[in-house]
Amino acid sequence: MRVLFASSEVSPFAKTGGLADVAGALPKALQGLGHDLRVVLPKYRGVDTAQFELRKILPRLVVPIAGTVETAAVWEGRNGSVPTYFVEQDDYYDREGLYQTGGKDHPDNAERFAFFSRAVLELARALDFSPAVYHCNDWQTALVPAYLRTTYRGDPEVAGAGVLFTVHNLGYHGLFKPAAMAVANLGADLFSPFGVEFYGKVNFLKAGLVFSDRINTVSRKYSQEIQTEEFGHGLDGVLRARAQDVRGILNGIDYDEWHPSRDQLIAARFSRDDLRGKAACKADLQRVFGLPARPDTPLLAVISRLAQQKGIDLIAESLDAILDLDTQFVLLGTGEPALHHAFEAAKARHPSRVGLKLGFDVTLSHVIEAGADMFLMPSRYEPCGLNQMYSLAYGTIPIVRATGGLDDTIQSFEPETGVGNGFKFQEASGEALLVSVRQAVALYRRREPWRRLMANAMACDFSWNRSATEYEALYREIAPPDGTPRA
Repeated sequence: MRVLFASSEVSPFAKTGGLADVAGALPKALQGLGHDLRVVLPKYRGVDTAQFELRKILPRLVVPIAGTVETAAVWEGRNGSVPTYFVEQDDYYDREGLYQTGGKDHPDNAERFAFFSRAVLELARALDFSPAVYHCNDWQTALVPAYLRTTYRGDPEVAGAGVLFTVHNLGYHGLFKPAAMAVANLGADLFSPFGVEFYGKVNFLKAGLVFSDRINTVSRKYSQEIQTEEFGHGLDGVLRARAQDVRGILNGIDYDEWHPSRDQLIAARFSRDDLRGKAACKADLQRVFGLPARPDTPLLAVISRLAQQKGIDLIAESLDAILDLDTQFVLLGTGEPALHHAFEAAKARHPSRVGLKLGFDVTLSHVIEAGADMFLMPSRYEPCGLNQMYSLAYGTIPIVRATGGLDDTIQSFEPETGVGNGFKFQEASGEALLVSVRQAVALYRRREPWRRLMANAMACDFSWNRSATEYEALYREIAPPDGTPRA
């Protein structure tokens, strides 16, 4: 089956978050199932032509936008063996950040990503690549299905394809002033509650929800949560109206990159059958953060965007009590200034117990996952989450709130039966988090049950192959019967 996979970011070429990881890994897994996958993304400033061995294949792609036409060039590279196309238009994409500069959205994001969505369709025509399915991701590509079902409705080259729209985080809408309708060359009739209008503004994400054949989120639980008022961000009614078309498919992780038996970035490699290297990794983590080398002290970790969505304020609120349990704590992340200050103050109060790195560091994230004993993820909502899966692979026990993908992947450990892979709590509060931490610390001091828990965690399989077969089934639901676009 021919599939064109459109994403605003794809690892390793351009990344701000988990979307890039999915867009980098899932097409490879689907190609491994025998499908003809092609990926397309913008050619941002940070995409190095020489480093990624790109070649220009189309010097001039004409794309209608804002009542006129603009041109782009198209480059081709490979992600593994997956053909990957880059839409080069320097006025739109030759910038410091993908979506923002200096913490503020680019003011022309509506035009930038309307252009990209339209370019996806024009690229398919220019390449004479007729997808059976367009797989679009988040608001930056959400106009692709809108264009397919309106502007391109009578075009036999593209109009017959099915469209799958994946919501990675419903909290980001792509919300713009009504003038964005003209910028995107969308008909005025679409500016209605049944189209892309949202409280007087244009909502790109809503276009994906309305015009796609199927909608999926990145975990089963999140697909249910977004149909409620609490988690629906104002779009729960739209989603409930399409409930029969909404699915949840859990993200996978790349075990070639995230596995302690083959990780080249950690102090010592280890496995479920031979845990000896875990102690060396813990000692290395303590050394890196300037903490005393205390092998028997429970070491808790966080790698996260510092934001209330992630429940990081709940950790700040309960951290003194957590440290009173004779623990150590390390954090890697950046985000809201108030949370920066809270953890800097905690570090000042407990210099021998708190390690802090405000920023992002890929190597250090591997060191943390390998060396910590427990990993905290008390998110208020979490579409999928990846770090709890990374943690399981390294025998670093997740302590999570029961929401979204965290609820789908973590089962509370029962010492009596030996079943479970972590700790889970319901209420979004520092007190509830602390209760679970106390349970985890108490179990940590019981050698045999803790080893059983680590073995359970490291036996979990969240590989992309499992997820890819579920996506394949969704593609088959929406593709034309013979796998080619219907006229």
